[in-house]
Parts: sequence; C-alpha cells; structure tokens
Amino acid sequence: MQYFDTHAHIGLICEDPIEQLIVIQEARQASVTRLVSICNSLHDFGKVYDNLKSAANVYHAVGVSPSEVQNPGRDWVQVIEQNAQLPRVVAIGEIGLDYYRKFGDKKSQIELFITQLDMASRIGLPVIIHNRDAGKDVLDILRDRLPSRGGVLHCYSENAEYAKRALDQNLYFSFAGNLTYRNARNLHETIGVLPLDRILIESESPFMVPADYRGKRNMPKYLPTTAIFLAEMLEISDEEMAATLWENSNRFFGLPNE
Repeated sequence: MQYFDTHAHIGLICEDPIEQLIVIQEARQASVTRLVSICNSLHDFGKVYDNLKSAANVYHAVGVSPSEVQNPGRDWVQVIEQNAQLPRVVAIGEIGLDYYRKFGDKKSQIELFITQLDMASRIGLPVIIHNRDAGKDVLDILRDRLPSRGGVLHCYSENAEYAKRALDQNLYFSFAGNLTYRNARNLHETIGVLPLDRILIESESPFMVPADYRGKRNMPKYLPTTAIFLAEMLEISDEEMAATLWENSNRFFGLPNE
C-alpha cells in the first residue's frame, strides 16, 4: 500500500533543510510516498521549494493564503505565475477565505481569492481551498470562478448538507486527522454522502494530529491512521481504501497513477 498526503506544511514542521528531508524520509518509511507541500506565503514557498528540490516525491502548491491578505508581497501575481511553471508545482493554494481570524477585511480577502482563482484558470492548475467560517461565500464564488481543473476543499470542516451543495461542482473533499475524533460527527456524516471518487486525505501537519497521536506534533508519517479509520467507516479493506485514495489524489493533481 502507498499513500498520498495532499496537504502538508513542511516549512511549519521545521525550518532546517536537513530536518525537512528527514520528515520526508520518515513519511516514505510509513508508505506515504507522495505529498504536496503547502506554504501560506510566497516567501515561505521559495525557501521550502529550494530545500526540497532533491525530494522527487514532493510536489508543491503556490499561492497566497487569506492570512497574508494585508501583505501578499511585491508583484505577487507575477511571482505566483512564474513559480507555477517550476517543476513539480501542481496546484495554486492554499487560497480561500477565513472569517474566523478576521485577516484584513472580507472585501480584501474575496479580491485575493478571486484573483488567484482566475490565475489558476489561466495557468491550467487546480486550486486548494481554505474555508473557515466562510462557507457560503466560498461556494458562491466557486460557482462562477472555479477553474476547469477543479479544486479541493481542504481539511473539510463543514457538514453533510454543505457537501451535497458542493457536489455539483468539480470539487474534491479532503479530510485530515480530525476525522478520527469521536466528536467529529459532522465529518462522519459527510463521509456518508460523498462518492468515494471525490475523497482525499491529508495530514495538515503540523496541525490536526490523528486521535492515536494526540499530544504529539502532527507529521506526514501519521497519515495512514486517517486512511485506516476511513476504511473502517466505509467498511472496505485497508488495501482498497489506500488504492482509491491514491488514484483520486493523482487524478486531482494530474499525476501518473504509478
């Protein structure tokens, strides 16, 4: 079995380049053989991308998250477009809306989100979408702006009814370690309404550690725990679950299913 971690903040786990490569090696030893590195800012993207150039199993997303809305960086649109052409860059993200932290104002967040959605359409990449307390606005915007390559609602946190409304768009649903929490009823109910071919998993490391590792800092190597929990929920074998998630992830990011 092999697993694909579709969302890992390697730069937030550790800053040292050697330690980052050790994180990737430990993930491989746990059968997490592909992962997508996520950065919130363009400055962080440049550092992490350079640190992980030798890691052929690591792919990258580039974008400006809502947390950086007040300071996206100089010439940030051009910087994203240039970086999107780099080898192993497979998505624009993470991008989206976050009304919980109140980064900047809603209008500025929406403008940042729409600009990057339109950019992804021009470039021909899928998008990785952050949504916190902004569900209605996210879906309303995506109905008009979702790129043809589609998007993933990462670290899904809405309920089953929201998922049903989102299914009519080319969207995937990615679940992190919080799926394994007993009180995550909204996530458990959501799994029950989703087609199997729309589901992805992610570590969201260093956050959202699975229940089995509560108290520890989350790492990509813990990802199989989420896959096994998901298999038990859906009453399928671990092998079938791993194979399905692997195929879904590669299809979404446009990678060979090998």
